[in-house]
Amino acid sequence: MDLKKHKKFLTSLTITLIIFLSDRISKIYVLNLFEDKIINELYINPYLNFFLIWNKGIAFGLFSIDKSLFYDLITVIIFGIIILILIMLKNSQGFKFYSLLLILGGSLGNLFDRLYYNAVPDFIDFHYHEIHWFIFNVADIFITFGVICLIFTEIFLDTKKKNEIE
Repeated sequence: MDLKKHKKFLTSLTITLIIFLSDRISKIYVLNLFEDKIINELYINPYLNFFLIWNKGIAFGLFSIDKSLFYDLITVIIFGIIILILIMLKNSQGFKFYSLLLILGGSLGNLFDRLYYNAVPDFIDFHYHEIHWFIFNVADIFITFGVICLIFTEIFLDTKKKNEIE
């Protein structure tokens, strides 16, 4: 492995580990916070609470069903998506590469929870008065931001490259 590839690998591994560990640390903190079950919600400010739920579905609680076969199928699909991301990383560079790393780190965090807890702990509850957004976690933030960056890349950066070629 030449020096440039080695440096790219180490950078990728470091970014992915930072994302994974920030997700794990935040979840462990919240799980410990609510472990005694004395409280189930922590008021942070008028727009943010920590409220622990266990998500058996995908991002933002979509497809949450207690059927174990469906849960296992979603887990296998998520594992397949992680493999696909790894393949895409091999062929990507620049902004697209780092966007995929964000998705990879977050996906690994949530996959770990699915395998270890059989559910993903979600706890960030943004709201305005009585209007609440989906409850999510740190991994979901990285995944969402990575997807938004990929969409930006496809719409603006790749279109710009195609226009320059023509």
